[in-house]
Amino acid sequence: MSTTDLTNLPDFAALPDLASRALGGSVSAANDELFAERENLIKATAPYFDPNEFGHKGKVYDGWETRRRRDEGHDYAIVRLGAAGVIHGVIVDTAYFKGNYPPFVSVEAASIEGYPSPEEILKADWQTIVAKSPAEGHTANAYEVTDKHRWTHVRLCMYPDGGIARLRVHGEVVPDPRFLGGTVDLLAAENGGRLVDCSDAFYASPANIILPGRARNMGEGWENSRRRGGGNDFAVFSLAAAGVPKHVEVDTSYYVGNAPGWVSLSTVDARTADIADASAWVDLLPRTAVQPDTRHRFVLDASAPATHLRLDVYPDGGLSRLRLFGALDDKSATDARRTWWDALPQSHQAVVADQAPR
Repeated sequence: MSTTDLTNLPDFAALPDLASRALGGSVSAANDELFAERENLIKATAPYFDPNEFGHKGKVYDGWETRRRRDEGHDYAIVRLGAAGVIHGVIVDTAYFKGNYPPFVSVEAASIEGYPSPEEILKADWQTIVAKSPAEGHTANAYEVTDKHRWTHVRLCMYPDGGIARLRVHGEVVPDPRFLGGTVDLLAAENGGRLVDCSDAFYASPANIILPGRARNMGEGWENSRRRGGGNDFAVFSLAAAGVPKHVEVDTSYYVGNAPGWVSLSTVDARTADIADASAWVDLLPRTAVQPDTRHRFVLDASAPATHLRLDVYPDGGLSRLRLFGALDDKSATDARRTWWDALPQSHQAVVADQAPR
């Protein structure tokens, strides 16, 4: 585990990490990665360090590390965000890099249409979102971002060289409305769904259950502690966009002896009701028995539009994934298109001018 101080991070660190491999991020390019691979930057796990581990190129680090630069310039790595969005802040974690960390870093961002090659990415319209700033070794260096545009890529620069364990890019997903037509997962993190409250996240956060793909083990889902008193555990999510739920998937895969006995789902439309008012929530899926290590699918009866979903598990227990499939209502679809368009930098708007809201 990393021993860098993660206890005094700014508020933006509670937002999703848009760059994380768990959300589908990737490292498109780096000018150098002689000592340690660029892909380590976006691992969802905390950095580790084994003082006795050495390879053919020297000490093995769980991060990105370049060779000692003998000329002018600096090193960089380009990350394609797993989900494009508005960045509120970045964390450049130099865990275990104590004598080989970069003394300065900066971050640029670009908004690019489609799936460009690394050569095309380098020619994009890059904008500075974190000016060249001091960095410390073995530290989770946090930098606030005030730019409110929607970005698809970031470029991390370190001056002049060195090693960085992790790059966290925290922000709000702004989904592309062109992919929100028909039936979509209204809850998916990659579409903008977000955890807003939960009763317990002792072993793992319920934010995991709305990540892309199937969980590969119990550690990639939500597991709470064993409840010894009354009541039950719950998690509340803000949907990616307001919509009408059609069917739901409750996946307890890998939870063999610690799955819930029962689950229930309820929703509320925050556009017309107060989510703090318990009476405003309506049943979506009544309390229903579920099985361990099973992918359950339930067709929902006619339901009202919703902006938030509450999952209750009885009395406790874990899930691998939760999916809520439905369709955006007309107002929500219009709002999503306007939000996306307004957040695009002008250079990207020019590329997709025919998609402008009308």
